[in-house]
Amino acid sequence: MANTDSVKVRVLSLNCWGIRYLSKQCPQRYAMIGDMLCKEEHDIVLLQEVWSEKDYLSLKKKLACSHPHSHYFKSGVIGSGLAIFSIHRIHDTFLFRYSLNGYPYMAHHGDWFGGKAVGMAVLNIGSLTANVYVTHLHAEYCRDKDSYLPHRVVQAWELQQFIRHTSAGADMVILGGDLNMHPQDLGNRLLRSYTGLQDAYLETAKFDGCEDGMTLIADNPFINKKELCPFEKGIRIDYILFKGSTKTDIYCDYMSTTKGSAPNHPFPYSDHEALTAGLRLETHTQTQSDRQPKIKDSAAGKLAALVDIVTEARTEVKVGLHCAEGMRYTATRTGVMGLALLVLELAIAAVPWLALGTEQPFPRTSFYLLAALCFAILLTTFLLYIFYTMELKALQGAEDQMRLAVGSLQEKLRGFPLAQPHNAPRRPPEGHEPSALAPEE
Repeated sequence: MANTDSVKVRVLSLNCWGIRYLSKQCPQRYAMIGDMLCKEEHDIVLLQEVWSEKDYLSLKKKLACSHPHSHYFKSGVIGSGLAIFSIHRIHDTFLFRYSLNGYPYMAHHGDWFGGKAVGMAVLNIGSLTANVYVTHLHAEYCRDKDSYLPHRVVQAWELQQFIRHTSAGADMVILGGDLNMHPQDLGNRLLRSYTGLQDAYLETAKFDGCEDGMTLIADNPFINKKELCPFEKGIRIDYILFKGSTKTDIYCDYMSTTKGSAPNHPFPYSDHEALTAGLRLETHTQTQSDRQPKIKDSAAGKLAALVDIVTEARTEVKVGLHCAEGMRYTATRTGVMGLALLVLELAIAAVPWLALGTEQPFPRTSFYLLAALCFAILLTTFLLYIFYTMELKALQGAEDQMRLAVGSLQEKLRGFPLAQPHNAPRRPPEGHEPSALAPEE
């Protein structure tokens, strides 16, 4: 290995909790965030829940000197809430919106209106090309009965697909954001196993921050402690993930989180703690011997583990499919009942026309109110039927992709050679064909 160069990059990720008129101390906190970013001078800043474009423009103006390059990803009804600020020039951007993102009638949760997505920015850091991703997945509102788990698993599946298919030519990949998943949750394992992304908290040489790297802590005054049950101290759901390439090795020299209230202020920057990772990029020119393929003893084990993870994810998606089918059936049955009620009402209303001299069986006001109710039921159930059909299509599509992926992974696994001593290859006895697991020559 020769011509080794080293470049250092500081990355920050923060969920800003920036819901105008609803989030507490929102204007003051944005001012604090802007001051902190100007002072710290991170190379790359990845923000989530910047729901108002006015707040983004305010930050952009404030950071014009320290972070001259920025982009705001627009999506959904109120936006994706994703933004990136960088000292390096942004050459290209792309937004991928997740196919599933909760339910529109769960307005008090609001995730569906946010248009959850993953934003990508292509930067040049020196002579290296970096694909930087920022994302925010669907929240987990109840861990015991998480009705959004299939949606979040599909989001993690689509996230890993998007990263793999867009980062093939990149020298490095950096992902930051609020994944709304614990470190060992299914979606998190699926994302990291498939993409090879490394968790900065687990890889760092030095850590300074909240216990166990938690990013939602009970001591934060903006947190409702009941929402953290059964995790009394807090949870870790915000991440900075990274990986290198054949010509770039990445190391995390240090990582830190904020610890509640901001310095010289009575409250913190957000209900989430901010993450900062100091990454060191080492580029090298490979020799011919470095380019030779290397067989790692753990490759087969990792492949088998990935098969299990994808199979587990496929099972969760099937559970979501079953629930969506049940909800669509309920919407259909309710719609049929509403239609029957409307037909019955029209039949009763037709009695005075068919029997001359017969008085109207019930007042017109009641007739109109009942008709309006019937139409409301029909319209609501029709919209729900369409929504659940779209949900079914998305879940079925993800399940089909996972089925193909499992088949492909199992085929690769069957092709792995058995562990053999490094001796000359043995020939099979006469009259016997070589085994499918025999090493290729």
